[in-house]
Amino acid sequence: MTEHKPLAVGRRRSPFLAAVLGVIGLAILLGLGTWQVQRLHWKEGLLATIHSRMNAAPARLSAIEQRFGTSGDVDYWPVTVRGHFLNDRERHVLATWQGQSGFDIYTPLQLDDSRIVFVNRGFVPYDRKDPATRQAGEIEGEVTVSGLARNPLSKKPSWVVPDNNLRQNIFFWKDLDTMARSVGLSPASIVPFFIDAGAAPNPGGLPVGGVTVIDLPNNHLQYAVTWYGLAATLAGVLLVNLWPGLRRFGKP
Repeated sequence: MTEHKPLAVGRRRSPFLAAVLGVIGLAILLGLGTWQVQRLHWKEGLLATIHSRMNAAPARLSAIEQRFGTSGDVDYWPVTVRGHFLNDRERHVLATWQGQSGFDIYTPLQLDDSRIVFVNRGFVPYDRKDPATRQAGEIEGEVTVSGLARNPLSKKPSWVVPDNNLRQNIFFWKDLDTMARSVGLSPASIVPFFIDAGAAPNPGGLPVGGVTVIDLPNNHLQYAVTWYGLAATLAGVLLVNLWPGLRRFGKP
């Protein structure tokens, strides 16, 4: 009889060990579900903010600059500017549009006060990178550009993104200061954000404007349901498997 006592104690303790591990797992699953609910509210708020901004009346550049100086965030605010394109200094950012590979054309627009704002005029196919192949779209003279303000990037988005190729004028990410310096413009003269031009057609059809993409997948409700569902399943398994053992353990 004495030899069996350690085994009996071990058997009595095992339901508690399983219960502790189960409770830890349950807490983790509930925490993940709650985190996804919080992310859902954040994403819905962000999408609502973007929608509200994009449907606002276009503002003057000075108002957008003031907003940027206050908050550092002017993404998707409509803006209208006037100036002259410096077509010989356009920069080419690798992009895709409707399944086709090519470039977004970022052209410096010189304002009346001599400052410069880089305008994403839109997309051109890969074989139309050379401005000589789309001369009709190289607009001369004063123009009015309506579009959306876009925040600059403070650093390369990821280590997997290649470095910008200045020699071939191929940019993999929008480094505003480098864009300016690579065409002999002082960063001090540059408006500190971009403008994505609207969809108004350009002469000759290129660049294709209105290429601003809002790709913010919102699957957080699905994820929350998944985590909470797993938590409910685990709670059921724990109850079914541990309850008999806990009742026996509670008996003298």
